[in-house]
Amino acid sequence: MLSLVCSPTAAIPARRRPVSPCCSTLREAEAAPSAAEKLQGLRDAKRVVLVRHGQSTWNEEGRIQGSSDYSVLTSKGVSQAETSRQMLLSDSFDVCFTSPLIRSKKTAEIIWDSRQEEMLPDSDLREIDLYSFQGLLKHEGKERYGSNFLQWQKDAPNFNIDGHYPVRELWDRARNCWNRILAHEGKSVLVVAHNAVNQALVATALGLGTEYFRILLQSNCGVSVLDFTPQVQGGTPNICLNRLNQTPYTPVASGASAGRKAQKRIILVCQGATQNSGSEFGLGGMGYEALNMLGIIQSQKTAELLLDMKVNCIVSSPRVPAIDTATAISEVQEAADCLGADCVPRYVQLKQLFDLEVEPIFQQARKKAMAYQSGWLSCFDQSVLKELCTKSVTAWQALLKELSSESEAEYNLVVVGHPAILTGLLCQCLHLSMDWMPSFHLDSGSISVIDFPDGPAGRGVVRCTNYTAHLGRWSIPITRSTVDDEAF
Repeated sequence: MLSLVCSPTAAIPARRRPVSPCCSTLREAEAAPSAAEKLQGLRDAKRVVLVRHGQSTWNEEGRIQGSSDYSVLTSKGVSQAETSRQMLLSDSFDVCFTSPLIRSKKTAEIIWDSRQEEMLPDSDLREIDLYSFQGLLKHEGKERYGSNFLQWQKDAPNFNIDGHYPVRELWDRARNCWNRILAHEGKSVLVVAHNAVNQALVATALGLGTEYFRILLQSNCGVSVLDFTPQVQGGTPNICLNRLNQTPYTPVASGASAGRKAQKRIILVCQGATQNSGSEFGLGGMGYEALNMLGIIQSQKTAELLLDMKVNCIVSSPRVPAIDTATAISEVQEAADCLGADCVPRYVQLKQLFDLEVEPIFQQARKKAMAYQSGWLSCFDQSVLKELCTKSVTAWQALLKELSSESEAEYNLVVVGHPAILTGLLCQCLHLSMDWMPSFHLDSGSISVIDFPDGPAGRGVVRCTNYTAHLGRWSIPITRSTVDDEAF
């Protein structure tokens, strides 16, 4: 078993405030206002799907684009946009908001295809304004601007150029965009824009400040989904990030995070479905039942996806569904040579961590909730979230200790458990209090990837959350028809 390295009595953060990096004290500043705080009168649920444009010519060249409009989609970018079109083909949208820049507008046109609904260009959806940096290759930026370019790389929220603070201006623009997007009468909205502005849209929707720039990745043609649900008693609607950065290609292949190579990585894997998955009391995996047939398929599909990387260690909850999912991943990894994914078998450590076991918390609560619904954790009171947060704190620190103790240059740690505890781990990674837990959603069989480009002691960069493309027909659709909400 993994040893636990922090006290279970760590302080529980106050309502809607970010937590300091040590996860035990509060930051002095209040959290930034969320996108919907001014939208008190939202009467119907609204889903917003964000898509970044496909690869552009300047992406390929490594040139700084900013809000310039000289680059166009490469053939790869067109192919990515076409894959996104197919991924969203059966989804109904009432309107498409798009950046007016060529690379984004072309991506939107490919995805929108023959739809008859309107496309609305919005200048505030243009990419971040980088002024004198625009058009430069990265090495030219370093040569010409020295320490100023270094600040852009290391401390972007406080970066100043030509008398402007680009990231701060971007956050203001994103809030303005939300005012128009949420005021539109459509229930299902597509937004096609850019890397930085989509990061800002996700962050401002959740009420996160500029310090989250480059923490919530947006890859070419990556899809992110936000749900806005009105509360029965009125007031500010609940906001939930249903998924982040679902790409047309695998999220676990080696690559850079925010421009930096990540050597250490944590992959959060939601255990497969069980007999009680989707039931009001069971919430899936709450008892000792094994995976059902859907869960077996999900675990096998996840194991196949993870063949694209060498898994060093799998840490799971001691519950049966998590152990079964972990075992499936391990068996496929160890057959990597037979499957043609590696030239030698891969040895995988299997461990269990009791702080990943959260089922008793919900069994005691005996509250009705449907785990597949976006924001389902909001159904539970503060005492349940507090217990879940306490478990998350100790589990997260134990996992970081596991990641830090390994001397291998590249180390991939897979964590398998119930969606609720993995949601708590995401909040720990992002230094968020328990009140943000209902703001994230994870489905059975999904994966979420956290990179550590500065090592386990540095800040985690979230590559994706609730990725389900690998499940194919067995996955939850990115969005869904709003024609028959009650039947759904």
